[in-house]
This record gives sequence, structure tokens and C-alpha cells, in this order.
Amino acid sequence: MDLIQAVVLGIVEGLTEFLPVSSTGHLTIAEKLLGLQVDDPAVTAYTAVIQIGAILAVLVYFARDLGRIIKGWAHGLVSSSARDAEEYRFGWLIIMGSIPIGIVGLAAKPLIEGPLRSLWVVAGALIAWSAVMWWAERNPSQKKAEGDLTVADVLIVGLLQCVALVPGVSRSGATISAGLLRGVNRVTATKLSFYLGIPALVGAGVLEAPEALGKGIGVLPTVVGTVVSFVVAYASVAWLLRFVSSNRITAFVPYRVVLGAAIMVALGAGLMSST
Repeated sequence: MDLIQAVVLGIVEGLTEFLPVSSTGHLTIAEKLLGLQVDDPAVTAYTAVIQIGAILAVLVYFARDLGRIIKGWAHGLVSSSARDAEEYRFGWLIIMGSIPIGIVGLAAKPLIEGPLRSLWVVAGALIAWSAVMWWAERNPSQKKAEGDLTVADVLIVGLLQCVALVPGVSRSGATISAGLLRGVNRVTATKLSFYLGIPALVGAGVLEAPEALGKGIGVLPTVVGTVVSFVVAYASVAWLLRFVSSNRITAFVPYRVVLGAAIMVALGAGLMSST
């Protein structure tokens, strides 16, 4: 991989990681257009590693809130009087909501890196999950704020996050939709999506780093792609929070459906291969 390819993939990752359009799906498409083999283990590893840049953007953007949650959670571990604090409870909710993706991600790793790395899968998932996003926005009771979240809410959102292991579904699309279906308001569902993404994407990036840095892509392209994804993702996070405060996530559905259909047409016409 050369540096131009690394920059392009970093931009794609940063733009799409937190939008409900599937960053993995877009990276798979971009990798194919750049002439890379999308099911190559080194390319798959690179895709996971540069996501760390996007997660660093979340850590910086929400540094104050995350610091408050971590401090309150840690204080509650050593002081029973601090366990009534909202930060202590919310810290445990994030941990519990992150457990499903850790278990499923490790168990399904061969499937994720193999058969699912196909543009047919990406196209089908882009279209299919659009229906779920549309259905989720039809729930009229989107009133729960951060303090109203229950263990059941977060576990269900965490379970739905596992569906996003299928390229084309979108991790943010899955988690925000799950939150809306549980009656969570859009902004809170989006912030929860960001928080649950931190352990999920950092874990994936750390796990795949040896493959990308070693015999695979190399250090310089990996560092460049990660830095670029951080810069672009920071702007993307700020924009998405403003957008969902007054817009439905169904605004992304037409784009998803058109892109999925276009990929299917291209594949069916033989204009590109699926891997």
C-alpha cells in the first residue's frame, strides 16, 4: 500500500465510522477501487487498525464527559458511598454493553475476515439494514435520556452492535437504531453509540495491529491512515451530533439503498469482482 492509498482510506474511515452508512462497507469499496485485495488478511487488519484514529477522535471530543464517567466509576469501586453516583452506574453500563461484541467478534473472526469480505455482502447489508433504520425511527417514544438508560437498554444495544460485524450494516446504524427502538432519544442513542464503539474498535485495532504493522501493510502507511482518520473523524463526530439533534437517521437511507443497488448492478454486469 502506498501513502496516497493510505490517505484515501484514512479519509473514508474518518468520514464514515460514525455515520450510519457503514465504514467497513465503504472501506471495502474503496479498497477495491484502489486495486487492493479486500479479503487479504493484511488489508482486513489495516481496516481495523486505522479505526483507532477515529476512536481517538471520540476520546478527545468527549474527554470531559469520559473523564467524569471514569473517575466516578473508579471512585465507586473503592467507596460504597460513591456507588449512588450516576457516573458509577453509567460506567458499568458501558462495560456491560461492550461484552457482546468482544465475545462475538473473537468467535466470528474467521468469518468476518473471510466470506463476509465480499461486495455482495456489503451491498445486501446496506439495503437490508436501511429497512431497520426506517422502522426504528417510527418508534414514537424516543424520550429516554442518559440517566434513564437501563441495563436491558444497553445490553440490547450491545447485542445489536454485533450485527455490524457484517460489512454494510454500520456499527452506528445498528446501535443508534437499537437505542431508538428502546425509546432512547436520538442524541443520547448517538452518544451511547460513540461510547460503546471505544472498547469495540480499540480491541479490534490492537488485535489486528501485528498483522498490519508486520508482514502486511507496514508502519508508515498504517500511521498515516490512522492520523488522517483521526482528523476527519473529529469533524464527523461534531457534525453528526448537531445533525441528529434535529434530523432523523432515515436521512441516510436513500444513500445507502442507492449505493447498495449500484454495487449490485456493477457486480452483476461484471464491472468489478466481489473480492
